[in-house]
Amino acid sequence: MTGALSKPRKIVMVLKGYPRLSETFIAQEILGLERAGFDIHIVALRRPTDTSRHPVHGMIRAPVVYLPEYLHDDWLRVWRGFCRSLVYPGLWRAIWAFMADLRMDFTRNRVRRFGQAVVLAAEAPADMHWLHAHFIHTPASVTAYASMITGIGWTGSAHAKDIWTSADWELERKLLQARWVVTCTRMGCERLKQLSHDKEKVHLSYHGLDLDRFGVFNGRRPVPDGSDPQEPVIIVSVGRAVSKKGYDTLLRALALLRQRYYFRFIHIGDGNQLRDLKSLSTSLGLDGRVSWMGALSQADVLALYREANIFALACRITSDGDRDGLPNVIVEACSQGLVCVSTNVSSVSELLTDDQNGLIIEPDNPQALADALERLVTDPNLRRRLGEAAERRVRQDFDFRSSIHQLQYLFEAEWQKSP
Repeated sequence: MTGALSKPRKIVMVLKGYPRLSETFIAQEILGLERAGFDIHIVALRRPTDTSRHPVHGMIRAPVVYLPEYLHDDWLRVWRGFCRSLVYPGLWRAIWAFMADLRMDFTRNRVRRFGQAVVLAAEAPADMHWLHAHFIHTPASVTAYASMITGIGWTGSAHAKDIWTSADWELERKLLQARWVVTCTRMGCERLKQLSHDKEKVHLSYHGLDLDRFGVFNGRRPVPDGSDPQEPVIIVSVGRAVSKKGYDTLLRALALLRQRYYFRFIHIGDGNQLRDLKSLSTSLGLDGRVSWMGALSQADVLALYREANIFALACRITSDGDRDGLPNVIVEACSQGLVCVSTNVSSVSELLTDDQNGLIIEPDNPQALADALERLVTDPNLRRRLGEAAERRVRQDFDFRSSIHQLQYLFEAEWQKSP
């Protein structure tokens, strides 16, 4: 099924936070669905903390409503929501489900999820036709309870951390309740299918890029080889300064190269480990080699992709199971013909194949990462060959329009079953 909807139906899209710079792929999807004719209403569980927005956020027409982030801060709104929800026969079903979940997860966060759900159910637009959760942990819990209360169906999008840090029992229950779930990596898809009683409910849908926004780079990059201090090799990375990104490993790898080659490392992003990483950089003797840019606009990030020679991201699996899926920033960098080096964690290898369109190493291995970077620093021809191959792969297989068409089909097929 393609083309605009003949009769737009209102989808309430439940997000953890909105807008967020690290989740522009969600904003891109919302914009794509709006342009396909869907009527979107955004509900966020928390207010934004980022100080800037990407241009795509300004293009979205959907109104945004924020639920109480902490129930005690807005207890009267929660109480009113509960009272208004008494008109729904499904409230008691939701209460029983909540109590069963609470026995498995006796936490304040579980209580908060139910409190947010009654507010969502009570304040949802009168013409709400569907609920869709982005992330299968907290947002899907709120969505599932609200669905039980209102009797309105729900679907969900699962991504990375939410799949790998959620308990099996909780994923199983949500997969049983949801009409369908999409996820953005083959590895995540396989995990969810293993837990689902109906494997046909789980669909693989890569996010992709808006390739109009990430157009072909027709300029020419300098071709330094690390031997000239006046023309250092530019290595760039984009990502939050959090453990799963492996920036400590990347800094240690760079330290192994600093006495032999001239390079400049540029980090883009914020995060709670930024101060520690800056201290580590200094202790490793990298002062003058590293620039910490903080969060930047998409236009500025795109410009740096085009100026850089190498993109690096040292993904790892953390002690609590958190990990990346297929980081969008790698897809973005590849779209500009920028060679990427990363690890074989999670689904990076679903885009990058070692020595064919990028370099892949084991995680948490500074020496292996330094060796890979050394190959790229010293060989401009290798950088060009791998970068061009990666760009061809992205432009062939990672156009976000394919994901939008798939979502449109899934929504409309579900609605035909229950008009």
